[in-house]
Amino acid sequence: MVPRIWRRIRYRYNVIASYCESCGSYYYPQREICPKCRRRGIVKEVEINDEGTVLSYTVVNGRKIALIEFKNGTRMLAEVCGDIEIGSRVKKAFRRYGEDGEAGIIYYGTKFVPII
Repeated sequence: MVPRIWRRIRYRYNVIASYCESCGSYYYPQREICPKCRRRGIVKEVEINDEGTVLSYTVVNGRKIALIEFKNGTRMLAEVCGDIEIGSRVKKAFRRYGEDGEAGIIYYGTKFVPII
């Protein structure tokens, strides 16, 4: 059984990016310092939108890994479940990643699925 405390870890089940209030840029993965403004930037944590567009993808060991762009301009690489093509709209979904053996801990997290 998964300890309840794991479910409360903000970064485990949410996709968190950085937003620079000084220049208006979004970054994923998170950054402590804005690459454009450097130390003058004021960086805040923001949760990434639920929906994005597939810019490109590849298949690695039977899994689809896509470059996804969100409305605010943030881009990230993520696994996509289902049939996609370039330009497909996708949304965040809570999915199983794997487990530690037959009786071990089951890992869950964010993947993406096509919007139909």
